[in-house]
Amino acid sequence: MGTIVIQGAEDASAEDFVLRGDNAGKFKIKKGNQLFIRGKYAKSAEKWVDLAIGTADGQLSADFRILKDQFHTNGVIAHRGAWKNTKVPQNSIASFEEAVKLGCEGSEFDVHLSADSVTILFHDRDKEGLVIEKTSYKDLSEERLSNGEVLPELVDFLKAAMNQNTTKMVLEIKPSAVSKERGIALTEMVVRQVREAKAQAWVDYISFGYDICQRLLELDPYANVAYLNGDKAPSEVAADKLFGLDYNQKVFREHPDWITEAKEQGLTLNVWTVNKAEDMDWFLEKEFDFITTDEPELLLEKVKK
Repeated sequence: MGTIVIQGAEDASAEDFVLRGDNAGKFKIKKGNQLFIRGKYAKSAEKWVDLAIGTADGQLSADFRILKDQFHTNGVIAHRGAWKNTKVPQNSIASFEEAVKLGCEGSEFDVHLSADSVTILFHDRDKEGLVIEKTSYKDLSEERLSNGEVLPELVDFLKAAMNQNTTKMVLEIKPSAVSKERGIALTEMVVRQVREAKAQAWVDYISFGYDICQRLLELDPYANVAYLNGDKAPSEVAADKLFGLDYNQKVFREHPDWITEAKEQGLTLNVWTVNKAEDMDWFLEKEFDFITTDEPELLLEKVKK
């Protein structure tokens, strides 16, 4: 299933760890701190199981959700969920659920921090004239979304999205217009909430803030983090151990050499926001790993063909 490590103490041996909880008997630890699932449980219909792993001396313990990887691999990322053709609101739980129904590999959504430090889903910096960072969540949520849904808090969104294991959450952390410190505070809060929900296996991260991307990897070195802004060459992104490039399509057309370089550097390639059929064809021919679109239905048809 993976390797058990303690950050800062990677030389720990298998004898230093113990498995706890109701599901401990389903797993075993072998040489090299490798976690295996026992054969008779490998084909279980369970989508996930919870497992506690601790040190033998009782000093450290952590809870994990071991997830069966049944995520789609079609590269289709629904931009703010599948909203355009389904007539549900962007960045809503409903738009994520529509992306799941379609069979998208991922569904992108945006997270801001309200004035009273609530992590909420919304794209723009203001809602109905109210600046999100300077307005309380109560005031922001008084006017419901078009389908009657309350403006989603991240913790509620995570809970709803974890009812399945076929579509990933692509979580965009919005940089702060107030200060870089506030953007980092949002980043730290998001990572904490993802961990508390045991949602790590469902979540990939993206951001226009390079400092945010770097802080994400400091907090979770094993997270998939991609950069959005389009102003850094693949070599620089790879040197900082990011997962990939997630640039606007204009950037890749202006720097086609970056496509080859990114692949050579072992980076994933995502492109946004691709809505025209001819543009989809171009990026499919270039064998991009992911394509972010407001037209997931059209892109899925192209991928199938």
